[in-house]
Amino acid sequence: MGKLGVIIVAAGRGSRMGTAESKQYLQLGQKPILVHTLQLFQNIHEVDNIVLVVGADDVSRCDGYVASYGLSKVTCVAGGAERQDSVRRGLAHLQAGTEWVLVHDGVRPFVTQEQVFLCLAKAQEAGAAVLAVPVKDTIKVVDTEKRIQSTPDRRSLWAIQTPQAFRHALLQEAHELAVRDEFMGTDDAMLVERMGTVVHVVEGDYYNIKITTPEDLPWAEWILQNIRGEERK
Repeated sequence: MGKLGVIIVAAGRGSRMGTAESKQYLQLGQKPILVHTLQLFQNIHEVDNIVLVVGADDVSRCDGYVASYGLSKVTCVAGGAERQDSVRRGLAHLQAGTEWVLVHDGVRPFVTQEQVFLCLAKAQEAGAAVLAVPVKDTIKVVDTEKRIQSTPDRRSLWAIQTPQAFRHALLQEAHELAVRDEFMGTDDAMLVERMGTVVHVVEGDYYNIKITTPEDLPWAEWILQNIRGEERK
């Protein structure tokens, strides 16, 4: 297998958290949320390099994390205006010879190594794969006036998580085409899908939360203490 690179996206300001500090730098247990995420991938032997994409004002802070926590695989770079721009900048900083790439949210500190490997294995088989979980709630399509328009079959709906795993050349091409077409997607899988490539879903679990709003913080603390704690020591 060629080199495995990871792009950690953490350039967002996190306005939904309602705090002065961006959500990825808030404390979870004894460390910032982002450090938990970085350590997870640092500790995966098969990962060759990690590009952490953050706001330009936060690069020096994250360089400090790299030094303080011994994150030898991590390179910190400044992100772009949108998440998609940040991923593209991350791609540009992966080591030469990187054949496979995982894209992961900086505020998802609870994915397991097993889930990472399952997602990667499916991508190596099929070219592209994403972690996801079946939707629990009934979902309604609603118009701008908050009127229900339709109710999709819940059995066909999955909530997409990260990491998302791709052959490096495939994701690179997808981003280049998006730039050419001035297309902005909501995740990297969407850019690959629009090329006609099938993206496969790998079932994860409901603990792999994206810490986004204040309600997520006590839930995250509980997961850390009761479910994922042993894996984070």
